[in-house]
Amino acid sequence: MRRSPSAPRAAGPRHVAGTERARLLRGRATERAVSALRSAVRRVVLGHGVMVPAPTCAVGAGRLGRRAYALAMTLPVPRPDRTSLVTGASSGIGAAIARELASRGHGVTLVARRRDRLEALAEELSGRHGVRVEVLVCDVADADQRAGLVPELAQRGLAADVLVNDAGLTTFGPVHAADPAAEVVMVRTNVEAVVDLCTRVVAGMVVRRRGAVVNVASTAAFQPLPGQAGYAATKAFVLSYTEALRAEVHEHGVTVTALCPGPVATEFAEAAGWSDAEVEGTLPRALWVTPEAVARAAVDGLAADRAVVVPGVANRVLAGAARLAPHALLLPQLARRHPALRRP
Repeated sequence: MRRSPSAPRAAGPRHVAGTERARLLRGRATERAVSALRSAVRRVVLGHGVMVPAPTCAVGAGRLGRRAYALAMTLPVPRPDRTSLVTGASSGIGAAIARELASRGHGVTLVARRRDRLEALAEELSGRHGVRVEVLVCDVADADQRAGLVPELAQRGLAADVLVNDAGLTTFGPVHAADPAAEVVMVRTNVEAVVDLCTRVVAGMVVRRRGAVVNVASTAAFQPLPGQAGYAATKAFVLSYTEALRAEVHEHGVTVTALCPGPVATEFAEAAGWSDAEVEGTLPRALWVTPEAVARAAVDGLAADRAVVVPGVANRVLAGAARLAPHALLLPQLARRHPALRRP
């Protein structure tokens, strides 16, 4: 019997295998294209420090291009109604990160206790980079003051698309000689403020399906630290909390990075009653990193969607070693070497 021209021809084994092979090859080609486009866009972001809208990117045209672009752009695109909320912005790493974000076109909201320093930095950033800069004087250790930050941004027509929790402080010395009030203030600043602000700000990021968070921990997070027992514990909390938060919100378009710097030449030690000379004399010069280098590493790491950023090769080596070293051997050595436990 002659087959009707309109009747469908049954697919033989060879035809089925060929179809599946073609589908597999197309899928692999698509994956390669997405990967190549992601890498290309990241090179633009990291090399030039500029976030460009997807329509202006020639290779971003079409559904595949838009998908790859979204995968690559982990920092939200700067816009006039968006801001980067940076705590601890009056000096040190916080001020350096604010400068780095502004240099890449992001508006910033500077948060700290010292108005004069914030206003001087705001004038510098708006004049040099032409971005919108807001100043909010706030002691993040104060729960009532923290609670007003997000509503104040909303009143100014701004949404925090980037959050940088940099405000922090340390105490030095053995626990038995510590000031209880100072220890509690440290925990409120280093831990309570991070949790509070992440909870308030990340909720909006998840709804908008965009956002980026940097929580500043420390290389002290990777092991206990006699002489700064409370400080190291707070930073270990920040690292653990940040990695867990990242796992929760990553699928919602929000990237979260823990920044773990080693020793940095800032006013950090001075605020705890120590001179730079006392601190610098106890740590190898190779470990020291400038605030500007830390800020670049932080923002680059955020743009590259890295979970943990440890600026400086020597610090990365030591952080890895600290995670592996038995505490029974490591901690007595740290206790003997810490200047706060040798200071009369």
